[in-house]
This record gives sequence, C-alpha cells and structure tokens, in this order.
Amino acid sequence: AGKPPMFGDFEAQRHWMEITYNLPVKKWYHNSTDNDLMYWGLDYPPLTAYHSWIMGAISHYINPDWVALHSSRGLENPLHKLFMRYSVIFSDLLLYIPAVCLFMYHSYRKDSKKCLLSTACALIYPGLILIDHGHFQYPFDV
Repeated sequence: AGKPPMFGDFEAQRHWMEITYNLPVKKWYHNSTDNDLMYWGLDYPPLTAYHSWIMGAISHYINPDWVALHSSRGLENPLHKLFMRYSVIFSDLLLYIPAVCLFMYHSYRKDSKKCLLSTACALIYPGLILIDHGHFQYPFDV
C-alpha cells in the first residue's frame, strides 16, 4: 500500500469528514496521533467543520469505511465521490440558495424586478459556480 495522496481537494474534504466524525470537537484543530495536522489539517472555521461533521455522519451511515479513522486515508471510492458531489448540491439547496433569496428579498423588497434579477445573477454567477463548485468540492474524475 502506498502513501495516501497529499493533493487535491477531494482528499482534504474527505479527511475533514473523517476527523470531525471520529474526534470530539475540542480535538478538531489540535495535532495528535489521531489528527496529524500535516495531513490535511482542518484549517477552515468551525461552521465549515460542523458541515464536515454532518456530511461525515451521513457518510458513515451509508458506508463506515468512507470515514474510518486512519484506514480511510486516500480512499477513492466512486460511490463516495458521487456522495460528495451530491453533498455540494444538497448544501446549496439547503443553505446557499435560501440565504441568497432571503437577502435579495430584504434588500430589494420594494422593487420585485430588481430583486428577481439580482437573485438570478447571484445564483448563476459563473465565478461562483466554476471556482466554488469546481475547486472547492471534489474534482470531476470518477
């Protein structure tokens, strides 16, 4: 068995699910034998870590091997990749899209045309779709 990969956001995100699911909150950001910060240490704020924890719990429910502490390092299971991609869409539907709609509604309450146009622009902004979805979550290489 070779050394797990130290490149790509897929392994970083997968590893963060492993860490947050298996370790108590107080150990998420501290170096230990169970949390080697040199191996994709969790370097995002706690809200993002809690998102990883939720996704890790769902991953564990589907297949415990996906987030098994230590032994899942470098795991590249096609079904888990698919799960992680769908988690991005699910998170957008549950968090991002409602937040944008609510913000635009309150910002342009008196101008429905401006509200609709601004909401559409924010939701289909190419930079967000390409950068956030293309880079942040899971390269498309099943």
